Amino acid sequence: MDAQLGGRVGALVRQTAATVVLPSYQHLKASEISEKGPGELVTVADRRSEEALTAGLRELLPGSVVVGEEAYAADPTVLGRIGGAAPSWIVDPIDGTANYAAGRGPFCLMVALVRPEGLAAAWIYDPIDDLMGYAVAGGGAFLNDVRVEPAAPLPPDQVRGVAPATYYPADLRAKVLDGRGSLGEVTGGQHCAGREYLDLVAGRQQFSMFWRTWPWDHAPGALLVREAGGVVRRLNGGEYTVVPDPGQGLLAAIDEPTWQAVSDALIP
Repeated sequence: MDAQLGGRVGALVRQTAATVVLPSYQHLKASEISEKGPGELVTVADRRSEEALTAGLRELLPGSVVVGEEAYAADPTVLGRIGGAAPSWIVDPIDGTANYAAGRGPFCLMVALVRPEGLAAAWIYDPIDDLMGYAVAGGGAFLNDVRVEPAAPLPPDQVRGVAPATYYPADLRAKVLDGRGSLGEVTGGQHCAGREYLDLVAGRQQFSMFWRTWPWDHAPGALLVREAGGVVRRLNGGEYTVVPDPGQGLLAAIDEPTWQAVSDALIP
């Protein structure tokens, strides 16, 4: 990954947050918030942010393709562009839209670069806290330009993490409710996957478990966690990959012992 390109992508994400996302924060009109599906909110800022990021990323890497969350909502076939011969960008213009639309945080802007060999780089930016997570495959993970060093494993009864059961099937929900007592703390999360990944890498929590695993929600965080020394796998133990199938169920943990402990406690 070219360091200059990485810096320019980070600058583009920050600029988009400053000029598109934050000006509308807590100033949205009711007419600027709608549903693209049952319970799935979208705002004018989501669309404008994706437009700005798409144009900027294509300019930074000529010949690349962009797959954004809102582009997928309009045309699901765009998902097939990820992992092809051309470099592909995965974009979540505002992760945590429900929070953003309600005038609260957290919310993040997220970008991942995928090359034919897999995830190459990732950016997650929380504009409220001005916190940027950045990772490059084989080059480590960084929070605001400070390299993240692996933390020492904690015993299971001190492990803290997130298992938002909203979309879980009944058997998984029952197991989570039954097994969470063997861990230190299991919360319902912040309704923003990007912030969960930032907090995981920062050591504020040790795991996050999700059911829905759209690439724009998880590809950036997966690379960030792995480059910080963590583990990201499907609930059946298979390694998380962006392609060919978005799949369902994902557990990210800051290290192998934590992944195993949480898996034993929460996964049927």
